[in-house]
Amino acid sequence: MSDDLIEEAASEVAPVMDAAEMVAASAEVADGAATNTADDAAVAGDVADADGAADASYVDASADAEGAIDAAAGADAIADVAVSNDEAGEFAAIAARYKAGEELTDDELDAIADVAVSVVRSILGYFDAASSPVDEYEGDEGELILDVTAPDLAVLIGRHGRTLESLQSLVSLLVSRRLGFRYPVIVDVEGYKRRRREKVVSMAMSAASRAVKQDRSVSLPPMPAYERRLVHIALRDDDRIATHSEGVDPQRHVVITVR
Repeated sequence: MSDDLIEEAASEVAPVMDAAEMVAASAEVADGAATNTADDAAVAGDVADADGAADASYVDASADAEGAIDAAAGADAIADVAVSNDEAGEFAAIAARYKAGEELTDDELDAIADVAVSVVRSILGYFDAASSPVDEYEGDEGELILDVTAPDLAVLIGRHGRTLESLQSLVSLLVSRRLGFRYPVIVDVEGYKRRRREKVVSMAMSAASRAVKQDRSVSLPPMPAYERRLVHIALRDDDRIATHSEGVDPQRHVVITVR
């Protein structure tokens, strides 16, 4: 695995986040919810057209979402999904096997998924959506993907997916604390990340071909860590080119160079 791929994976979910950082992440979720626009809602299937996203019901929903996330950032909500040392000990054997690189059993994977889903539902509860369908499946890199399929949660995506990224950080932190170790869990809403993945991979492939054809470096647009990692993974087996990241978030981007 390349240094850049390791960096993007580490950036995707910070290994250490204290309570203050978690509240800050929740505050960012709230901020993103308040600035949702018509295109966000249309992507999530929340409205049929751009004009519909500006109606009173959507504005009210955004305001409700902001208040709900603020509540979720409070001490009581954090306590709801916090974990004691005894609870983390329940997963000590799984943690040891996972860290040793051993393949986990179906029962162990189910136990991890149960924890992750419970964390996601505890957050969805602040939107009166705790019973929303959550699809579980394994990603290409062995990660657990949880896709919330309720059509009325566009506020959890946010402009350019920034709210969803904040939610991702929050869920990753809480799941890690519940388990006592880090396991890759990806949170999606209405398949937004899946669609973005397809677009990002297509963009990466086109840029790589252009770089080789024109024999020059090509820079991709700024992307969050998760999407930069997708680019590195998509192009890592192409011997004609190499990839690395440059810049500082939120302007950090992938550069494709010809070998």
